[in-house]
Amino acid sequence: MKRLFGAVGAVLLATVAAVFAFGPSAHAATGFTVSGGKLYDANGNEFIMRGVNHAHTWYANQTSSFANIKALGANTVRVVLSSGDRWTRNSAEDVSNVIQLCKTNRLICVLEVHDTTGYGEQSGAATLDRAVDYWLSIASALTGQERYVIVNIGNEPYGNQNYSSWATDTSNAIRRLRTAGFAHTIMVDGPNWGQDWSFTMRDSAPTVFNADPARNTVFSIHMYGVFDTAAEISDYLGRFRSRGLPIVVGEFGHYHSDGDPDEDAILSYTQANGIGWLGWSWSGNGGGVEYLDMATSFNPNQLTTWGQRLFNGTNGIRQTAREASVFGGTPPPTTPPPTTPPPTTPPPTTPPPGAGCTATYSITGQWQGGFQGDVRVTAGSSAITGWTVRWTLAGGQSVSQSWNATVTSSGTTVTARNVSYNGQLGAGASTSFGFLGSWSGSNPAPAVTCTAS
Repeated sequence: MKRLFGAVGAVLLATVAAVFAFGPSAHAATGFTVSGGKLYDANGNEFIMRGVNHAHTWYANQTSSFANIKALGANTVRVVLSSGDRWTRNSAEDVSNVIQLCKTNRLICVLEVHDTTGYGEQSGAATLDRAVDYWLSIASALTGQERYVIVNIGNEPYGNQNYSSWATDTSNAIRRLRTAGFAHTIMVDGPNWGQDWSFTMRDSAPTVFNADPARNTVFSIHMYGVFDTAAEISDYLGRFRSRGLPIVVGEFGHYHSDGDPDEDAILSYTQANGIGWLGWSWSGNGGGVEYLDMATSFNPNQLTTWGQRLFNGTNGIRQTAREASVFGGTPPPTTPPPTTPPPTTPPPTTPPPGAGCTATYSITGQWQGGFQGDVRVTAGSSAITGWTVRWTLAGGQSVSQSWNATVTSSGTTVTARNVSYNGQLGAGASTSFGFLGSWSGSNPAPAVTCTAS
């Protein structure tokens, strides 16, 4: 984020950060790994970031934010740290505590050094080399945390001037971390206050990726006013996809002092193409950009319009985030288990009144010849252990890709069954799955049926 103690944008800076798909077992490793342009967790499962940025270094007492962010459905939090070059240094002890907060709340931690913001243009900004010095100085807090932590070397490490050395400096920073023994997935931000309007990161990404001996680097683009059309968003992200290079949207907003980013296009394109994102930011923005707060005064019960959009809107966190499998899959229930054993009598052979499930079908995006659909499954008055949804395709419709369900087609009949982590639903609880399809002529929404097991 282009900000000093809450200010966002190149001008305002002067005033003062995932759907599971099972990957091949060869991906299993000590920590996160990258393969084929995708990010895999230590269990070998694809991980897609769905989360927010939290300005910890300026609001170190807001430790409840981690639990609040998780409770709203996020699977990742990008944490603002300081190397001490511009703000108060976050010690190894403090960083260890942050990592523990992430782990306790089953969040993946993306840690970033903010002092590099706007180097070459912003007075006092630190170099990437200085950021690496910091990472090496707190290595004790990071060693052994590769399953839970991604190291984002430096936030927006160049402004709009003197950024020609971005590729060389970034490559050297990666090599220094690897030489020092860092086995984490590394994330690197683009220049131009993170927005890479010069395409410096885009065009030199293969060189930087290959400079990493571990080939375990993820690129991060920040999308604000530069990305105000769907065409710009799909073109930029699509070029990384076509080259098999991992890309995430490390920051974005719904509005900005430099223009009006197309957040709907960012959310729909990333969902359709399995790209992670981290919205800016949880709370505490200042300098005239308070509209980027998701929660008013860090209160999760007072979400702003932006917070409601990102957490609860179409393609938002609640609808699309899937917890990292390193935390053991489905989170534990929030109520304690019963203290008495269950009855020994066999269950009834027919479901009780009100049991079962219902499903609703909606089209969340449509373009010529193609569309994206979402189906929400809701349990009845009793818990269920699995579900099957069926519908009939209209003429010219077909399903080509799906997530969060096993979807098959036989003629015009589509059958979607739960996967391992979303079949068990408590009474009245819901889950959802999505798919991409094609159409010709018309694209009506069909009636759907749901059968529980």
